[in-house]
Amino acid sequence: MNPTRILWPWASVALLAASVFALAGCGGAASQARTTYQDPYPLPADTLIVPVPEIGRYGGRFVIGQTNPPKTFNGIMANETSSTDIIDRLFTTLVGFDHATETLYPLLAKSWELDADGLTWTFRLREGARFSDGEPLTSADVLFSFEVAYDEQLHPAIQDLLKSAGKPFAVEAPDAQTVVIRTPIPNAVLPVIMTSLRIMPKHRLEGAFRSGSFASAYNVDTPPESLASSHAWRLKQYVPGQKTVLERNPYWFGVDRDGHRLPYLDELVYLIVPDQNTAALKFQSGELDALDNVKPEDYTTFDDGAAAGDYTVHDLGPALNTNFMWFNLNRVRQPTPGKRVGDPQVGAVKYSWFSDARFRRAVSHAIDREAMIRGPFFGNAVKNWSQSTPGNRTWYSPDLVRFDYDPDASRALLAELGYRDRDGDGILEDPQGRTVSFTIKSNGDNAIRVALMNLIRDDLAQVGIRCVPTPQDFNTLITNFRQDFQYEAGLLGLQSGTPPDPGQAQNVWMSSGLTHYWNIRQPKPETTAEARIDALMDSLVSTPDLARRQQEWKDIQNLVNQECFIVWLPTLVARIPIRNRFGNVQPSVMAHRILWNIDRVYVKTRIPA
Repeated sequence: MNPTRILWPWASVALLAASVFALAGCGGAASQARTTYQDPYPLPADTLIVPVPEIGRYGGRFVIGQTNPPKTFNGIMANETSSTDIIDRLFTTLVGFDHATETLYPLLAKSWELDADGLTWTFRLREGARFSDGEPLTSADVLFSFEVAYDEQLHPAIQDLLKSAGKPFAVEAPDAQTVVIRTPIPNAVLPVIMTSLRIMPKHRLEGAFRSGSFASAYNVDTPPESLASSHAWRLKQYVPGQKTVLERNPYWFGVDRDGHRLPYLDELVYLIVPDQNTAALKFQSGELDALDNVKPEDYTTFDDGAAAGDYTVHDLGPALNTNFMWFNLNRVRQPTPGKRVGDPQVGAVKYSWFSDARFRRAVSHAIDREAMIRGPFFGNAVKNWSQSTPGNRTWYSPDLVRFDYDPDASRALLAELGYRDRDGDGILEDPQGRTVSFTIKSNGDNAIRVALMNLIRDDLAQVGIRCVPTPQDFNTLITNFRQDFQYEAGLLGLQSGTPPDPGQAQNVWMSSGLTHYWNIRQPKPETTAEARIDALMDSLVSTPDLARRQQEWKDIQNLVNQECFIVWLPTLVARIPIRNRFGNVQPSVMAHRILWNIDRVYVKTRIPA
């Protein structure tokens, strides 16, 4: 092999990451002046020196709220934030991403290089890395994780990222510390993608995979001692409906610059709360140490209480999380009683409405986004027309195609479709005399989304469309959106990948993707626009030229918006409170905004023995 280092604009510091995240040899920990924790195991041969702003001290816990319980602890099958917010602390990836510097860094892979052929990547793993049960973490686990991710029956969301031109990568392991990945065509974002494939324990899960039960493995009923993690934390306790508790992984290979093994904290606690109001009250009472999801109506209250509560409200600017609605254009993929393959999931009548881009544009034109910003967002939001919000410094485009509030344009489009109020009741009928009405679903625990649904209902009534908001619990909602398709329209959001590179979102924008919400897992693109989007996405992930990639991403966004596959809604300006008693806190606009560096956070006040 004749390796070469290609320094693309987005990756230059990633391939030179040793200047930020250094490698250290084996040896005992350095000065223990600020520690009480006695490390029970020798450090591995290849440690990761994490650039902590301050050397911390051991002890204490950090408590954060969750309004939805985790659905699973399975690092490959999970795809909802209630699970991934926890899982991202449990399972490592080959490559990491530092939110503070916005650069890639070597995580389980201590280095990587690209061969002169532009197709072959070689990742060198850390010698001595172990799972939380003490078993070695090697290339066999990486190969196993790829094998699971490529399983067509499971088809986890990550599968859509692990392909080039629709073809999977060829992955092999010449030895225990080396993984070689060959892509069918050049793939400029492969190190970025490697921040998303969580490495799972082959010794624990291969049996479940071979027996066909992997999808239910590592569920929330899994005893903590049976769940071997590969990142900085391991599962200590899960109490249904109450909390999830993580504790330090005693075998983790990350250390601070003095050689102290991380994390500093003894525990990370996710307290399950029923809604945002309860979470706010628990923060104000001192039961929570931070809030990641604050209602904008509460911003002033938190500002006013910061000094007395000894916390800081961090202004992060426009969030990378989005809000949008869409219509169910999914078709039947497997025959079921009463439905044939290819039948619309919503039935022929409503499919005939929803599948016409003019109807979708009419709905978008009817929505008053300024009223949403003034109302549920209390002025703390911005209009947004893309997954790459104004908070994304590299990928945001301010001049995209959009169908903003224009009720006259909405009425004209509906009239063009032949919709009339034939009986004078204020609601339109289609040319066959059927009332133009649909339900819209979102998660009832999210006050802003419920308010947005209600405003959409009111706005659409002004142009003669009946819209019925239907709040549901989050886990049922995800089942409706991805499995049984029992819905007509949905309102949800996308949490931008980390790094926030559009190459990370192939599962959303590729027609075959699991998160291509309006019509997921298409065997082949079912519209001309989606075929073009697929081709642009293939090109976007293959070229190293940043300017070209940015233009291709802009073209993708404009195609999505022209077809109005997604009806975009305002994006929150994020502000989050965090207790001042914690050191090394570095909140970020990228997810997870608080916990991304929780392995470095420490309690400033000494914890009693």
